[in-house]
Amino acid sequence: MGPDFQPLGKNATRADLLPLLRATGAELAALYARGDAVRRAHCGDAVPIRAIVEFSNFCANDCLYCGIRASNPVPARYRMAPDEILASVRQIAAAGLAGTVVLQGGETPGYGDDEIAAILRRIKAEVPGLAITLSVGNRPRDVYARWRDAGLDRYLLRFETSDPDLFARLHPDCTLAERLQCLRDLKSLGIQTGGGFMIGLPGETLEILADNILLCREFDFDMIGIGPYIPNPDTPLGDQPNAYADDPETFFRAIAVLRLANPDAHIPATTAFDVLFPNGRDLTLQRGTNVFMPNATPGRLRKDYQLYPGKPCIDEDASDCTLCVQTRLRALGRPIAKGPAHSLKKFRT
Repeated sequence: MGPDFQPLGKNATRADLLPLLRATGAELAALYARGDAVRRAHCGDAVPIRAIVEFSNFCANDCLYCGIRASNPVPARYRMAPDEILASVRQIAAAGLAGTVVLQGGETPGYGDDEIAAILRRIKAEVPGLAITLSVGNRPRDVYARWRDAGLDRYLLRFETSDPDLFARLHPDCTLAERLQCLRDLKSLGIQTGGGFMIGLPGETLEILADNILLCREFDFDMIGIGPYIPNPDTPLGDQPNAYADDPETFFRAIAVLRLANPDAHIPATTAFDVLFPNGRDLTLQRGTNVFMPNATPGRLRKDYQLYPGKPCIDEDASDCTLCVQTRLRALGRPIAKGPAHSLKKFRT
């Protein structure tokens, strides 16, 4: 790559990121080209597929923006039985596209921790070639260790914002310090660790956005998930617009700058981009992301796992999503990656 297509240096600061997050015109086009070039150089063109199973929408937390917050009466609460989870995992494996299953649920500390360990063991025994990512929020270090020993490969825990005051206003049930300690625990246990944040939370500034990106680099996450904040009318923030509602290109600038600051992290094209843009996930794959995460949750449950309104694919089933993935990636000329696509960090020289 030429000098204009290199990642950001390890000593890059907020001051270096801010002009990129404000880029317009030719500079913006150059930023997107650079993000895509860095993605190609460090991750390749093949797209790993990680299929999501939203196995429970019970949550003990009352985060002010989330559709499955504990006090929201709208969603019918569900928890998939272990056999049903295994059936979904077998379907993912049979489709032959995804190398990873992502088990995602609300945060219910203590409840079902042993049951989750048992499910992890069953998946590893019955579908041994599939990597497992889990995302169920904050847990004590010993619980993460127990899950690792049961077969967990990866854990996704977004910090959502690097600003302690903003975090405190939006998350009444924990602190940013507690969340970051969980991420440190995961890394210390040798679990491939994913973090990330929402773009444009009410009260966010470009300075905070830059700090979010730099915090991801500081943690050197294996995977980083980011997506635009979308107001949910069934939450206390339902009438609060995205901080960048007047400049939604910021969502894509954030993707490109995140890639430049974290060149060898797996960065998924998250579903929220499709809510705001007809081909949003496709655009992110051309501006820095490299992973696609289709929904493999049973169709009858999807309407009750809407963290934000307008979530696509809630009327589809897993086979529909499989066909959609193939069609979208084929149109972009991007092949599907084979195998579990573990962290790229081990390939550093």
